[in-house]
Amino acid sequence: MDISVIVCTYNRCELLRDALETIARSEMPKESTWEVIVVDNNSNDKTREVVETVSRCFPNRFSYLFEGRGGKSYALNTGVQKARGDILAFVDDDVAVQPTWLHNLTAKLHGNQLAGVGGRTLPGESVSFPDWLTLRGPYGLGGILAAMFDLGDEPMVLDRAPYGANMAFRKAMFDRYGGFRTDLGPSPDRSIPRPNEDTEYGRRLMAAGERILYEPAAVAHHPVPVDRIRKQYFLDWWFDYGRASSREVGRKPNVLGIPRYLISIPKMTVTVLLPTALQWLVTFDKPKKFFLQCWMWATAGQMLEMHRQRHNAVGQ
Repeated sequence: MDISVIVCTYNRCELLRDALETIARSEMPKESTWEVIVVDNNSNDKTREVVETVSRCFPNRFSYLFEGRGGKSYALNTGVQKARGDILAFVDDDVAVQPTWLHNLTAKLHGNQLAGVGGRTLPGESVSFPDWLTLRGPYGLGGILAAMFDLGDEPMVLDRAPYGANMAFRKAMFDRYGGFRTDLGPSPDRSIPRPNEDTEYGRRLMAAGERILYEPAAVAHHPVPVDRIRKQYFLDWWFDYGRASSREVGRKPNVLGIPRYLISIPKMTVTVLLPTALQWLVTFDKPKKFFLQCWMWATAGQMLEMHRQRHNAVGQ
């Protein structure tokens, strides 16, 4: 098997149906062999029925897996374990991919030069945004709202990790570096921060010297959830992002017997939180002002996670 497409899903059967139908219409070379694995992460809607219906329309293409442990990383790792392909492509359960998406995403991974590829993810529809929100530019929040990943029209070696909505890796990378971290990512356990289960994996590979390519011709369109266009949604996400960033790094050793967090938290307060708050106070550009507020929330999340790590270490 050349390629396995892994789609993890939870209680979004109608969106899933549309996503699977666009994947099924992928235009692949005749000699290419590929499969689609749908991992149901403990849904209680009609997810299984949807997968079985689509499977009947496209025989021998789709398979259904059930993962009862709540958490997207568990579902991702189950899909990786069961996949037969040499290349594993990952896509969200609510996207619409172009017919050439899968071929363009995976074509350059047939070899040992690259570890992975990140595709181009664009908003699925035009939505009217409030004046405090922009998707693009230095204060853009498109990646949070709609997994937007758009670095232009030319392929390039990435210096940042791609998003899990549209990426692929050689399966050998999972044998070499392990799977997705289960202490990160969407989960019913609210002690686990929502972001970074996908980007942490890409950063792990790049830190080990592996190369990941940006491929603009591998296009997926992600819907813009209107119910998320609220300041509180973004602030909550950024707070979780700060927690995830700190957890990703892990607890650092003491310095001269002093717990590291007693040094790091005052330092972050002085060098990051207070200057950002001051800049926020004097800024009148609304997207910039809200972005700075989000960054303050992320810094607070980092501090909380540092304290939690120390507390857990003392309790062990």
